[in-house]
Amino acid sequence: MIRNYPKQTLQMNFIFMLFFAAFFFIACKHQSTPRPTASKPRTYRMGFQNFPPKPDQTIALQALDLWTKRSDAAIISIQVPWAQLYSGTTPQQYIADNFKDLVSYYRGKNLKLWVYIDPANGLDRSTDATDLTALHKSIAQPAVQQLYSRFAFLMDSLLKPEHMGLALETNAIRDVSPDSVYQGIKAAANKTAALIRGYDKQVKLSVSVQADYAWGLLNGGPYLGIDKDFTDFPFVQELGISSYPYFVFDKPQDIPANYYSRLIQGHNIPVFISEGGWSTATVGTYTGTPQKQQDYITKQGQLLDGVSAIAYFQLLFSDLDPSVFPPSTPDNVNLFTHIGLTDDGLNPKPALGNWDAIFKRSLVTGN
Repeated sequence: MIRNYPKQTLQMNFIFMLFFAAFFFIACKHQSTPRPTASKPRTYRMGFQNFPPKPDQTIALQALDLWTKRSDAAIISIQVPWAQLYSGTTPQQYIADNFKDLVSYYRGKNLKLWVYIDPANGLDRSTDATDLTALHKSIAQPAVQQLYSRFAFLMDSLLKPEHMGLALETNAIRDVSPDSVYQGIKAAANKTAALIRGYDKQVKLSVSVQADYAWGLLNGGPYLGIDKDFTDFPFVQELGISSYPYFVFDKPQDIPANYYSRLIQGHNIPVFISEGGWSTATVGTYTGTPQKQQDYITKQGQLLDGVSAIAYFQLLFSDLDPSVFPPSTPDNVNLFTHIGLTDDGLNPKPALGNWDAIFKRSLVTGN
């Protein structure tokens, strides 16, 4: 049912908001390592978001070192920090405190950077962001849209990413949220795109869509597609795709070969995976195993080859340790705590070898 959708497709970036204050990053010079070349090159960069298993600086740095060795891109995917911005923290200070050193580290590793800003509720696509609701505000309000625009503009101008996303899972928000919320996001994203484009001619702009929802699989309906998203967000130069297929398929082999290509049929646009994964643990009614995760990584490579994708991000490199979550953390986070390619002790799972095998293919890309 539609009302259950948000609980089943948790946007993982909120966890970053729980952990970010624990980390300090020191940029270091990248030492390149020769990579074996497979017969077939890949067109897509690969990477993660910086989600350590727990807010421990030593473990965070260990995880950062491990995942950047098997990446040529990184993503910062976050909700707008509404509470901090409305409590007096300037966007400039927030960005400097939380991202400046991290991005310097990425640049030292020669990673291309994607930045994704979520103006909505990453936990529940049917409502405004929780912090906005607590403040009796809504993205439907022009003043709130203006603050979002200012934050997104500064994330671009100060961090200088190669790629910028201005809204996440827009198709799901359109269908399950009040129309005022969707229209507010639509207006804010389009205004911000024009604002950024007036300053930055180089960054590639996008939004993301939720693939499992677009196929009608999360609400038991027919195929929905995403044509409306292309109409409502005409600034997109590339398209992010969010997908957690273990909620709708028993095994990765069941995912149709055109799972991504059907979404962009009739549209000549680059695509990338902005988030996704497959659990190695059984959670609720969803049966996960290490073998299924391995098969998923292999299947993902095939799907990405099929659309000549430009990037593949798995937000979690490691599993998360639920014992350190604040008491207010929603129970449904447990659906996602085992999608990492290592356990919460940074011990590799079998699927990490599948990721590494794809990563070792030579990269042929223009982005």
